[in-house]
Amino acid sequence: MFEFVTKHKRLIQIMFVILIVPPFAFFGLESYTRSLNQADEVARVDGSSISLREYEEARRAQMDRLRSVFGRGADLATLDSPQMREAVVETLVTQRLVAAEAAKSGIVISDDLLRETIQSNPAFQRDGRFDGANYRQVLLAQGMSEAAFEQRLRHDLAIERLGQSIAETAIASRTVSAEQATLEGQRREISEALIAADAYLGQVKVEEPQLKAYYEANRDRFKVPERVRVEYLVLSAADLGRETAVTEDELKAAYAAREKQYGVAEQRRASHILVKTQAEAERLTADARKSPARFAELAKKYSQDPGSAQAGGDLGQFGRGMMVKAFEDAAFAMKEGEITGPVQSEFGFHVIRLTGIVPGHSRSLEEVRKELTAELASQKGSKRFAEAAEAFGQMVYEQSDSLAPAAERFKLEVRKSDWLARQAKDAPAPFNHPKLLAALFAKDAIEARRNSDAIEVAPNVLVSARVVAHETETLRKFEDVRASIEKLLQRQEAAKLAKQDGAAKLELLAKNADPGLKWSAPRTVAVRDAQPLSADARRRIFAADAAKLPQYVGDERGDLGYAIYRVQQVIAPAARSDEQKAEDFAAAGRRAGSEQLEAWLKSQRARAKVDINRAALERK
Repeated sequence: MFEFVTKHKRLIQIMFVILIVPPFAFFGLESYTRSLNQADEVARVDGSSISLREYEEARRAQMDRLRSVFGRGADLATLDSPQMREAVVETLVTQRLVAAEAAKSGIVISDDLLRETIQSNPAFQRDGRFDGANYRQVLLAQGMSEAAFEQRLRHDLAIERLGQSIAETAIASRTVSAEQATLEGQRREISEALIAADAYLGQVKVEEPQLKAYYEANRDRFKVPERVRVEYLVLSAADLGRETAVTEDELKAAYAAREKQYGVAEQRRASHILVKTQAEAERLTADARKSPARFAELAKKYSQDPGSAQAGGDLGQFGRGMMVKAFEDAAFAMKEGEITGPVQSEFGFHVIRLTGIVPGHSRSLEEVRKELTAELASQKGSKRFAEAAEAFGQMVYEQSDSLAPAAERFKLEVRKSDWLARQAKDAPAPFNHPKLLAALFAKDAIEARRNSDAIEVAPNVLVSARVVAHETETLRKFEDVRASIEKLLQRQEAAKLAKQDGAAKLELLAKNADPGLKWSAPRTVAVRDAQPLSADARRRIFAADAAKLPQYVGDERGDLGYAIYRVQQVIAPAARSDEQKAEDFAAAGRRAGSEQLEAWLKSQRARAKVDINRAALERK
């Protein structure tokens, strides 16, 4: 069991999130034991009731978590959707099923495991060690007794262990693991021919009724979303630091205090020849000493270090601690121009030539002036920020009808934004922060035009903003979008014609006929590389029969047209070490365990008799 936990940490984390965290976050211990005969219920699982009260606690906890993300005043009504409410119920159903199975399994959590789990929790520690007083204080703040918490924890540890035991039953196949690793390491050489949709645009004509029908069917696409324009203040440690002068005396004092850290240790430069046997290294040492000018030639010819051989054995400059010890000791004991060997390390036998020595030295104040000034300014800025942050937040909150007082007190520029949409994925900084954007579309911000809270959008960066203009969502007129619709439909029809032509050319290729395509230069692709291939194209390329090359596969490229790929060579992967094979098998085991657990959860859900009272679910 403990070996499984060690090797499957990710799986256990997932299990913990799915099955352990929700009970802690959603409801207290009483939810496991409260009466099941309540009339007001949202679901019944194998006769066990999930009460409306239990559901409301779970939903409220979910909304509280969202509110902590988006901030005070955020309008979360749009997130309280039927889909979200049903997801909360499904989570409760899963918890009930797993809890019932854990109870039936008879899993026992020992006092020692319980004690170890509690004492290892950082929330109950002080200075890295368990603190009993802190433990009791944290539980008291949560309104829980030690006995209730420990009973709940025993329950949740039993659920976790149940998940482990289910995942342990998965058996990974070494053959499948090896085949998957081989396929993932394999590369295929392909060429591409694109049948461009643009070539068919002249054959396409779109009628007016088609344009209007598309407009009516896709009205949401032509809506201008709700948007706001704002003025805002940014209080940042970086800006405060840039505004702070660093005196010459401060620079000299800081340099004197850390002069040692500006020391540069001695560096050496060497070349080497790496071989497997001592006899060969001795022979090459003798040859190199006879003709030192031939060292680079010997390295290119005999060295088995692929990283340096082609550079004549040159390893560049290095300091202490950068090379293996045996090599380093030899190199730092040599004189410039000296050749020594053999020197044995775990990589083999080295013949070494020392080509340069850079003595250690200390960087002067002038050399470090720029970076030291920036560091001191940053420190001053951070100090000023810490002193100003609380007062800044309090002022924009208390004088919420204007940013001017805060701007004047903290000598900040009142900046103005362009239009910002509620769902702006590419909003410029600092409005790409979800909490700030949500605050600007809150009812109070729009209707009362009040300042937002001072929101931390990055470490040591606070922003407060105020809405100065607001536009509701509007639908663009057909006349305004007619040209863009026409262009869109023309390209769609042209792409269909390109696909038809591409399918015909694929048939000709299957008959060994020449369809007159212009092929790109060959390139290699792998199963998981980042080249611009669609998932379907990659799947077809690697599903092509490697025994009968070349093979041809097609892929729709949307408005661009239709692509045909010629698979012309299969490049086998390099041999994998025993260590890599072991890691492949371990990864296969983790995947199998995760899939086993997911399948078990699905089977439990499928076998259970679950009735959901959607009428109660929709009640406000």
